[in-house]
Amino acid sequence: MPNIRQLEYLVAVADTLHFRRAAERCSTTQPTLSEQLKTLEDRLGVQLVERNRNRVVMSSVGLQIVEVARRILIDIGEIRALANSGGRELAGLLRLGLPPTIGPYLLPHVLPPLHKAHPDLKLYVRESSPSALPGALEDGALDVVITMLPVQSSHFVSSFLFREPLHLAVGADHPLARQAVVERADLAGQDVLALGKGHQLHDTVQSLCLEMGARLRYEFEGTSLDTLREMVVMGLGITFLPGLYVRREIVGDPNLRLLSIRGRALHRTVGLVWRRASAQQASYLKLADFLKAAVADQFGDLPDRD
Repeated sequence: MPNIRQLEYLVAVADTLHFRRAAERCSTTQPTLSEQLKTLEDRLGVQLVERNRNRVVMSSVGLQIVEVARRILIDIGEIRALANSGGRELAGLLRLGLPPTIGPYLLPHVLPPLHKAHPDLKLYVRESSPSALPGALEDGALDVVITMLPVQSSHFVSSFLFREPLHLAVGADHPLARQAVVERADLAGQDVLALGKGHQLHDTVQSLCLEMGARLRYEFEGTSLDTLREMVVMGLGITFLPGLYVRREIVGDPNLRLLSIRGRALHRTVGLVWRRASAQQASYLKLADFLKAAVADQFGDLPDRD
């Protein structure tokens, strides 16, 4: 029967369709990976990977076995996590994923109290685009993710953490900067900047532009919130920035003005998400409750319910 390492090699090849990159991902050498996959094929009596000089193609049966292998590796990860925690809640290694528009502005406030309350919890944090987080969670690469809700999958469970306001940001020399409150009609025809596709903030801003008749400038997509901020200062357009970022980076900046839109409260809903089949349900619910309480303590003005 296959061993765990062989299944990891197989899944890595299926994900990368490249032997060298798969070997790098598994921290092994390409000859070792190739040899182990050939051994696996011999044991199973089927061809899993079609090899030629230009590309790697998974066979039909190989693709079916890969899906079973993914489930097995997720279960093995659950076994390891339970063993590491010794059966205790919020102990051992926990792999957390979240988008870069949340991580740097939330984690410094909630991780210190989390570590103090649960010193045996070892947290591995990985930032990734919101579009990539559900796949990493489903494949078992992550245990939980902090992301925008809702997440559309019956395989996941989510718990509300907080609602984060979105602020309209304009340059200090922009015509709208003289107004603390703007009308929706004021945004018609305005050039609006957003993060690139794959960020849920992009989708939110795109919807707002359609609603208010503004122009989303796709050619000036930002790679980070900081680049959006700088482009707004340079007069390329206006944008919408999340509240935690504004609190840390924008308040007091003389080059920007933060405005509200009359009759239109803007926000995004943030929650903790995990796999429904996970054996760690109690731990994840406890973590969600802790994070929600920590956010309420650190950011008392954020809405505490959806």
